[in-house]
Amino acid sequence: MATVTSDPFVGRLVDGRYHVVSRIARGGMATVYLAVDRRLDREVALKVMHPHLAEGSDGSEFVARFRREARAAARLAHPGVVAVFDQGVDGETSYLTMEYVPGTNLRQVLQAEGPLTVGRSLDLLEQILDALAAAHRKGLVHRDVKPENVLLDESGRVKVADFGLARAVSEGASTATSTILGTVAYLGPELITSGQCDARTDVYAVGVLAYEMLTGRHPFTGETPLQVAFQHVNSDIPAPSDVEPWIPAEVDVLVCALAARSPEDRPVDASAALSLVRQTRQSLGPADLDRRSSAAPGAVPASSGPSAGSPDTAVLGVATGALASALAGPGTSVTTVPDPTPTTTLPGLPTSPIPAPTTYPVADSQHTQVLDRGALAGHALEPSDDGPVDEASPGARRRRRWWWGLAITLLVVGAVTGASWWFLSGPGAYTAVPGGLVGVPQAGAEQTLDAVKLHSSVTTAYDDTFAAGSVISTDPGAGERVRKDGTVHLLVSLGVKMVEIPSGLVGKPVDEATEALEDAGFTVGDPKEAYSDTAPAGTVVAVSEPEGTAVPHSTVPVLTVSQGPAPVTIPQVVGLEKEAALTALSDLGLKPSSTDDYSETVAAGLVVSQTPENGTEGHRGDKVALVISLGPPLVEIPDTYGRNVTEAEKMLRDAGFEVEVRHPQGISPLNIVYAQDPAGGDGKTAPKGSTIVINVF
Repeated sequence: MATVTSDPFVGRLVDGRYHVVSRIARGGMATVYLAVDRRLDREVALKVMHPHLAEGSDGSEFVARFRREARAAARLAHPGVVAVFDQGVDGETSYLTMEYVPGTNLRQVLQAEGPLTVGRSLDLLEQILDALAAAHRKGLVHRDVKPENVLLDESGRVKVADFGLARAVSEGASTATSTILGTVAYLGPELITSGQCDARTDVYAVGVLAYEMLTGRHPFTGETPLQVAFQHVNSDIPAPSDVEPWIPAEVDVLVCALAARSPEDRPVDASAALSLVRQTRQSLGPADLDRRSSAAPGAVPASSGPSAGSPDTAVLGVATGALASALAGPGTSVTTVPDPTPTTTLPGLPTSPIPAPTTYPVADSQHTQVLDRGALAGHALEPSDDGPVDEASPGARRRRRWWWGLAITLLVVGAVTGASWWFLSGPGAYTAVPGGLVGVPQAGAEQTLDAVKLHSSVTTAYDDTFAAGSVISTDPGAGERVRKDGTVHLLVSLGVKMVEIPSGLVGKPVDEATEALEDAGFTVGDPKEAYSDTAPAGTVVAVSEPEGTAVPHSTVPVLTVSQGPAPVTIPQVVGLEKEAALTALSDLGLKPSSTDDYSETVAAGLVVSQTPENGTEGHRGDKVALVISLGPPLVEIPDTYGRNVTEAEKMLRDAGFEVEVRHPQGISPLNIVYAQDPAGGDGKTAPKGSTIVINVF
C-alpha cells in the first residue's frame, strides 16, 4: 500500500509507545499512519482523528464516533476483518491502533486493472460478505462499505476495514437526530431518505461494488453528489449487461437482487447474500467465470459522487428537510436528519453549521470605681482674747509644738489617704491586659495572665478561623485596663463546627431529604439529575457527602436525584440469531424474553417478531418480547403404501410435503406405491415442506 511521508506527524512518538513512520491515507474523519509499536515490536496502522473534529459543541460526538470504531471492531474476531488492538488519547490526540495490512485496496486494484473477471469479482464478493456476515451476526452494521475499505493483503485476501461509521443495531436505527455519513455512490436509498439502516444497507453497498467490479463504473453518475443520491432513491440499479452485454443473466439477477431499491427485496443480511453469490457461481461455467470487460486497464471512470482515487471521498450529510425531499422525490416520506459534522458541501445548498468567619463581639464591661475623697479643711486659729502672747513664755512654746504636731499629723493622714486612694481606687489599682493572647493555646494564655497576677475565666465557641483550643478574643482586650487582681475573660475556640449528615437520605423523595439536611443546619445546593434503572423518578440516588459522617457546618451538600430509567429506542432485532438479539437488547438495559414458535418463512433460531417493534421509544428496564423460529411446523405424514401414485402424490402434497417419485424397478403400468421414506401413519410427523420419497412399480 502506498505511503506518504510529507506530514509533520511523521516521526512523532504517540503515547510513549507508537513511533509514526509514514502516512498511509487521509480520510474525512482521520488520518492513518504506519507506526511501530515499540512495546511489542510490531508494525501497526495508527488511526489519528483530525483535531478540528473534537472542537466546538459537537466535538464530543465525533470523539465518541471515532472511539466507537474500536469498540465495534474489537467485538469481531474474523480473519476478514481488520483487527483493532488499542485505543487511547495522547494530549489532544485521539487514536486507535489496528492491524497493519501491507498490500493495496480494491479502489487501487480497479484503477490499475480496470474491470475484473466474473470469477474474481465473485471471489472478492464472497470474502467481503463473509466478513460482513460476522458483523451482522453480532448485530453490527458497517454503513460505509466502499472500495477504499476493502483491503487486500499481499496474498490477495480481503480484509474489511473502517468500522468507524458502524453503529450497533442495539443502539437503534438512525433517528431524526443522527447524521447520514457514507460515500454517496454506495449509500442505500433508505439511508438517504430517512436515515434508517440495517444489515440490508450493507448488502446494497456490496451490490454497487459488484456492479463496479464487473463494469468498471458506478451504476449512477452525475455532476454533483445530490444528483447521484437522487438516482439511488428514485431509480432501480441498471443491469450490468446494459453496459457489458456479455455479462450472464445470472450475474444480472445477483447484482440487481443485492442492490434492490427496496430493502424488502434484498437478502436479509450478508449471510443470505453470501448464499446467493455461491449459488450464482455454481450456475456459471468456467468460460463465464473467466470473462471480463474489454475496457483498457485503469479505465475506471470517476463518478461525480466520491472521487475514485482519493481517500477523501465525498460524504453526503443530509441536513435539511428540503434536501431530503429533493432526494426522495414527490410522494416519498422523509425524515429530516441534522448533520453536526463537516461534510462535502453540495453545490447550490446552504450549509448549517464559604461563609465569612464568625465574629464574636466583646462587650466593653470595664467599669472604673471612683472613690470620692474628702478634702482636709484646715481651720484658721484665731489669737486668744486673753491678751498678747509672750512668744518666749513656756505657754507659747507649748502652743507652737501643738501646732507643729497637728500639721505633721494632718500631712501623714493626707499622705496615707492619698496613697490608699491611688493604690485602691486610683490609677495605681489597675494594670494593662497583656498582648499576644489571641491565637495562642488556652494554657499559654493562662500562664501569661498568671505571670502578671491576673486571673482568667474561659468560655468557648465554634469558630471557622481559629484552631480548636486557641484564644479567639479577650475581655478586656489587649492593652486595656484591668484591676491588678482582676480577671481576664478568654473566649476559646472549639474549632470549626461539625454537623453530621443525616442517614437514610438515599431512597427518600428529594423534598424530604432536603428538609432533613436543612433541619440539621445545612444550606442545600441545587440538586443534580441522573438516570437510574432502580430508583423511582424524584428520589435521591446519591449525596455529595457520605451519610452519617460529620462535616463542617459550612458544607453545601448536593443531592443527586433520579430521573428514572434512561430513555431507549427499541432496536431492530428481527432476523438476528436469538443470542445476538438477546445481547443487543440487554446491552441497552432492556429486559428481553423469548418464546418459540414455528415459522415457514424464518429459519430456525432466528427472531421472527418483536414486541415493541423497532423504533418504539421506551426506557431501560422495559420488557421486549421476542418470538424465535423453530423452523417449519411438524405435519403428520400420510401413509401412501399400496395407493396409486397419483393419489399418493396428492395426499402428500395436500399435507404440505414435497414428493419425489422413484421407479427403482422400472416403469410399470400399475403405478402402485410399495415403499415410502419416511414412512407415514401411526402419528409420524416431519417438517412441513420437507420431501417424501415414494417408490412405485
